[in-house]
Amino acid sequence: MLADDPLGAQRETPGDLTPYRTAFARIDGDPHQHLVVAVQQGRTVGTLHLTVIPGLSRRGAARALIEAVRIHTDARGTGLGTRLIEWAIAESRRQDCVLVQLTSDATRVEAHRFYERLGFEASHLGFKMAL
Repeated sequence: MLADDPLGAQRETPGDLTPYRTAFARIDGDPHQHLVVAVQQGRTVGTLHLTVIPGLSRRGAARALIEAVRIHTDARGTGLGTRLIEWAIAESRRQDCVLVQLTSDATRVEAHRFYERLGFEASHLGFKMAL
């Protein structure tokens, strides 16, 4: 699913699972990381990565970051993405986060509409630097 779109196809290498297994072990060993996998009929159909970030701003509040939201092509439009995001919001509240945030590539217009329907606001301008 990570490579199942034009952006992912450019940056993922599903033929070599070694870096993915290494990353999974790091995520699994960190209590601030929550990797959610949706399975239907024995098949992985969705993922979401939630990170709880402790902070000093906002009176020492924690915030949550949603990353790597992916829904298998066959499962899109079924409400699975909504359920995953709703879980992430509820878990963020449970972990006493004061906000939940995410970024989405500027070209993913449909994803932007999806997040806005769920109550997210485009409030910041993001920057990144490849290393």
